Amino acid sequence: MLITDAQRRIRLGRRHHLAVAATTVETATAGVVGLHSSDPASVFLSASARVKRFTNDHLEDALYERRSLVRMLGMRRTMFVVDRETAAVMDAACTQALAPGERRRLIGLIETQGIATNGAKWLRKVEDRTLAALVELGEGTATQLTPLVPELRLKLKMGEGKKWGADVGMSTRVLFLLATEGRIVRARPLGSWISSQYRWAPTDTWIGGLSTIPPAEARDALLRRWLFAFGPGTLRDITWWTGWTQRAAKTALASLDAVEVTLADGGNGYLLPDDTTTQRATRPWVALLPGLDPTVMGWKERDWYLGTHGADLFDRNGNAGPTVWSDGRVVGGWAQRPDGHVVVELLESVSKSVETAVQRAAMDLDARLD
Repeated sequence: MLITDAQRRIRLGRRHHLAVAATTVETATAGVVGLHSSDPASVFLSASARVKRFTNDHLEDALYERRSLVRMLGMRRTMFVVDRETAAVMDAACTQALAPGERRRLIGLIETQGIATNGAKWLRKVEDRTLAALVELGEGTATQLTPLVPELRLKLKMGEGKKWGADVGMSTRVLFLLATEGRIVRARPLGSWISSQYRWAPTDTWIGGLSTIPPAEARDALLRRWLFAFGPGTLRDITWWTGWTQRAAKTALASLDAVEVTLADGGNGYLLPDDTTTQRATRPWVALLPGLDPTVMGWKERDWYLGTHGADLFDRNGNAGPTVWSDGRVVGGWAQRPDGHVVVELLESVSKSVETAVQRAAMDLDARLD
């Protein structure tokens, strides 16, 4: 079965709520599996591009009051905002596999830098006291935790002798390990919606804990979500997005009875077995998406929507900057000037109607950011 680039772009517009807006932040988030959260502003800008009559209060209510969404470490060691059910799936499918290595590395640093001869025992005690302190506080920052757990004030030397070497607080490493193991989550930030300084909270009290899911079952569930949102995708897309081995990805594809299809470039992609119907075209649409938006970061093989613009819009580490979209294709980039105004730069010729729509979208975003 051939899936054309045009069909892939129609699917992208529909399912990522760019052609047809979502009515809630939860629906918009599920439409792309999760919102990329390495940059806190991206979460709000990504939601704003997908939700009707969006305000920041809608997302903050979902994250910090109703807690229907949660910010957690997930695929590729990257922060995502996801719904509670997906959080448990993501944790079991991706994050938990990182925890043993993180623990071994931290224990090694504790022992080699003379903090304790039995690093494992020392670390367990510090973790237990940190969790107890968070339970007492309800939620708290590293600064608020250190008076209660003085060991968190200690410094670790990282990359000694290298250009990137630095002293890192023990609190940073311990809290990251607890988060990787799903025992704590990032709660409300200290500052505004663009702040990256978060309070921490025990997962059990913040969202009632995470469901226990066998890893293989979780990988199936995560891949099902990805295939519906991003399919058809290639094996390379899947392994890159998830961080899995090819063996794990192929096993999950087989478990889901995924259908192999031919893509426009002659390569092979995969769809869910009940998702092979041709999709109807939508009305023309444009969107201004932030850096690291889940749509632009959803695939590794990007030519069918990115064209030749990769060098202009991605940095050397593979991170996307802000992008301008028209009907499922990237046609330019945008930025915010120091005076706050949004400006766009088209990287290819577009019709007058598209150019007008892009300028209108820039003005709307300018007004929302105020």
